[in-house]
Amino acid sequence: MSVIAIEIAADKESEFLALTGQLQSMVRRKGYGTNQLLRDGSHPRRYYDIRIWRNAEAAARAEGDADIAELRRNLAKHVSATPLVDVAWAVEVGLASAGPWQERRAANDRRQAPDRRRYDVGRKEGDRRVGFDRRVGPRRGSDPAQPDLIEVARLARDRAHAAYSNFKVGAAIETADGRIFTGTNIENATYGLTMCAERIAIFKAVSEGYRAFRRIAVVADTDRPTTPCGACRQVLWEFGGNIEVILADLQKVRARHQLKDLLPHPFDALFLE
Repeated sequence: MSVIAIEIAADKESEFLALTGQLQSMVRRKGYGTNQLLRDGSHPRRYYDIRIWRNAEAAARAEGDADIAELRRNLAKHVSATPLVDVAWAVEVGLASAGPWQERRAANDRRQAPDRRRYDVGRKEGDRRVGFDRRVGPRRGSDPAQPDLIEVARLARDRAHAAYSNFKVGAAIETADGRIFTGTNIENATYGLTMCAERIAIFKAVSEGYRAFRRIAVVADTDRPTTPCGACRQVLWEFGGNIEVILADLQKVRARHQLKDLLPHPFDALFLE
């Protein structure tokens, strides 16, 4: 994984985004991994270019790909600065709280970013590290503003802590302004302290100040749709209302529901008035 902070030259944003969409599509189509773009809400023309490779071999092939190199040369024409970011530090603190990474890193952190490629050596495909953030996911088509929520939830599922049930679930919830927060089920030896993926995703979003949501994707490796449990439905209703709930497995979408259909008679603040 690599992350680069980019500042777009004035009046070049539309051209930059169009070329970025082409690059993202090419990286996915050739099987190298994902090339994602995240806008920095605190800086009008700053983005973070996030490259997540399938493995070290794919990263090497991508770096030597002439088509990708040509697209990046064209992208460079619209960029005024491309400072490198310390990946380990950025992942640890999370994109949502990192802010302008290069300034904070220069002031507060002196650690070296590890060579992520060597960590995949000797690992099985399913055990390889997948770097991603709760707000970031692969993009659909050539529109860099449209996140693939289901793929983000699939990636989140890989981080589930399901040591007791071995039943892994991933969730990704999208806020009204397009930010994405992920969650995984995290089990505990006492069982009763286990937390579901859906609640973790929405709690992360709410804890950072978000109160309006569009939809949530839930992914599990099952033959039939895995719906949120009753507790998750109630919490989703509390903060999201009648949002769309997308249920998928590792290959395709299994079902789509409005939350009202899954929780037809919810308890909410109206009962307390």
